[in-house]
Amino acid sequence: MKKVLTALCLALACSSVMAQEAAPAPAAAKAPAASADKAPWPVWLAFNSAEDIDVVGLRMTLPYGKCESVTGFDLGIYGTSRYFEGVQVNILRNEARDILSGFQGGVYNSAGRADLFGVQVGLFNEARQIRGVQVGLANIADKVEGVQLGLVNRAESAYGFQVGGVNVIRDSELAFFPILNIGFDLFPNY
Repeated sequence: MKKVLTALCLALACSSVMAQEAAPAPAAAKAPAASADKAPWPVWLAFNSAEDIDVVGLRMTLPYGKCESVTGFDLGIYGTSRYFEGVQVNILRNEARDILSGFQGGVYNSAGRADLFGVQVGLFNEARQIRGVQVGLANIADKVEGVQLGLVNRAESAYGFQVGGVNVIRDSELAFFPILNIGFDLFPNY
């Protein structure tokens, strides 16, 4: 079974490299495109940074991949994109810089400058604004509308629950409370 999976991964890698080489080179006088190009295949193997590409399907980050947007699945070691919609499971880090809709699972999950609509599961999770669930040892967000489950949970303001050892909602009447903390701040301009 390992030989079949290895052969499949090798074939996908070769086809991706051949597709990139077969693409015509851009003209020197041509102005840069206003938007990102779509990946030529539904499976994209990211061996390095390709920031100006949109992936619809599966992106495999071996060891690192960076692109404009991903819709679908992102699997590998370290994956980052500006927009992400789907399931992102990378061993070391998952990052969405602007908008994340879906699931992130890994050691370090970041929607640090982004809005998160979904679930983060990992050792360390961060998001600017979250509508959903964070599960990990440490969960950090500016605005939370949902649930944080972890050893340490911190939010600037919240409308929801924090369950864990250290629970902090900085803009709350009761800023710190162990085991369970509840926030009642509604966010009209979310």
